[in-house]
Amino acid sequence: MPSAVTLIRSHQLSSAAQYAYAASVPANTRLIFLAGSCPLNEDGSTAGIGDYRVQAEKAIENMRLALEAAGAEIEDVVSTRVLVASSQQADLVTAWEVVREAFGNHDVPSTLMGVTVLGYDNQLVEVEAIAAVPE
Repeated sequence: MPSAVTLIRSHQLSSAAQYAYAASVPANTRLIFLAGSCPLNEDGSTAGIGDYRVQAEKAIENMRLALEAAGAEIEDVVSTRVLVASSQQADLVTAWEVVREAFGNHDVPSTLMGVTVLGYDNQLVEVEAIAAVPE
């Protein structure tokens, strides 16, 4: 089924961004608001302690499972927010590269943020998302 999401680009904004600047969905669309996907294993332990890349991969894996449970897939995501517990830009970029790769050509509007701490022990990455599917 084709995605209900339309990515919007502007030639008046910087081309340095690796994502669309906006997205829209039609009126007959069901929005899905996902909790932040954390790098947690099924047993509740934190995956990839100390490794931004592994934690971003696990967060994306868990986001895909949450999307599936809601009847959606990654191509239905409208926007994301990527939270990285670090003040080092290189750590943010490491997590971002994983997220960017997971989304491929579906480069949704996204915000990448460095934060001081996240909710679980040893957690370094969290990915929030909003998705939309036709009703």
